[in-house]
Amino acid sequence: MKNLVIAIDGYSSCGKSTTAKAVAAALHYAYLDTGAMYRGVTLYLLENDIPFDDLERVRQALHQDIHISFKRNRRTGRNELCLNDKIREDDIRQMRISNAVSEVSVIVEVRHAMVAQQQRMGRKRGVVMDGRDIGTTVFPDAEVKIFMTAEVEVRARRRQEELAAKGEHVPLEDIIENLRKRDHIDSTRAESPLRRAADAVLLDTTHITITEQVDFVLDKVSSALFAAYAHKINEQLSE
Repeated sequence: MKNLVIAIDGYSSCGKSTTAKAVAAALHYAYLDTGAMYRGVTLYLLENDIPFDDLERVRQALHQDIHISFKRNRRTGRNELCLNDKIREDDIRQMRISNAVSEVSVIVEVRHAMVAQQQRMGRKRGVVMDGRDIGTTVFPDAEVKIFMTAEVEVRARRRQEELAAKGEHVPLEDIIENLRKRDHIDSTRAESPLRRAADAVLLDTTHITITEQVDFVLDKVSSALFAAYAHKINEQLSE
């Protein structure tokens, strides 16, 4: 059967990454967290005191100094982000990165560099990608496109629990403000804004479990695989 590209886009803390990882595991597909890549760039710029509006230094860093990859953690089974060959997965999830990543994501040079790398990673297909512009920009020909959303208060509580589990305690109001700011920046940026692709299926995760989210996506994958199989049979019969 044909390997598919599964694009899962949507707002922060809707369960995109958790769902995407589970779907990839169920299908034995590769998983790529594109949002982590932008977080990795943000981390590098902050740690090296590179202003986001210094486009020459940002461009130089992207082409010469920033090397992003993923490494599978055998103990947890997670794909973890490596920045310049060092695992920085926990560092990129800090609130200070969440507060800055949308500002970095709007930089055209950053988006071009990350999209090109994402397209190379997914060229062989058989991949689940989650982000904000996968179904519209990175892989507009993806066979399965999901757009996830949820009420902002629910998303904030989920994010607060994730941070608390890592020892970072942030007031709920601060997280809500951060999410709303990121939503606005992501949805209004000129380059590859966050939007639902015309052929993406909407999935509101406000009142459903992760298991239900995964089942929803796998159902859409089954339909896409059946459609691809039927198309192949019809082509063979018409020859």
